[in-house]
Amino acid sequence: MVKGDPKGKMASYAFFVQTCQEEHKKKHPDCSERWKTMSATEKGKIEDMAKADQARYEREMKTYILPKGKTKKFKDPSAPKRPPSVFFLFCSEYYPKIKWDHPGLSIGDPYEKKAAKLKEKYEKDTAAEKSKKKKEEEKDEEDEEDEEE
Repeated sequence: MVKGDPKGKMASYAFFVQTCQEEHKKKHPDCSERWKTMSATEKGKIEDMAKADQARYEREMKTYILPKGKTKKFKDPSAPKRPPSVFFLFCSEYYPKIKWDHPGLSIGDPYEKKAAKLKEKYEKDTAAEKSKKKKEEEKDEEDEEDEEE
């Protein structure tokens, strides 16, 4: 969301929750049940607030101009679909075979151990790099102190 964009419109239930939340938080922890049981006259005031917000939103949208370079692209529903990539063609061919051989196997199972090993290696490497940099900084500080004396 870009700064200066109009805020979205709020529904009458959202206004109700806003007013209900602070004053009745402890008494009525479930606002949705209270909303369902309210009479039409009680809901009327809140629905009026929603209608006023709807009008505000429509007024702001009439004068709103999208920033440069922020144009919305709408997809043509009659446009042809792009063909699947090689990877998706491969998956569509081999996934049923793998699923037949290993019915309890989910998609990510074979790679969880590999990912855990790679993560462990990454954490080990970053810890080593941090300690290396810390030692270099300490050595530089000692050299500077020696030069000052």
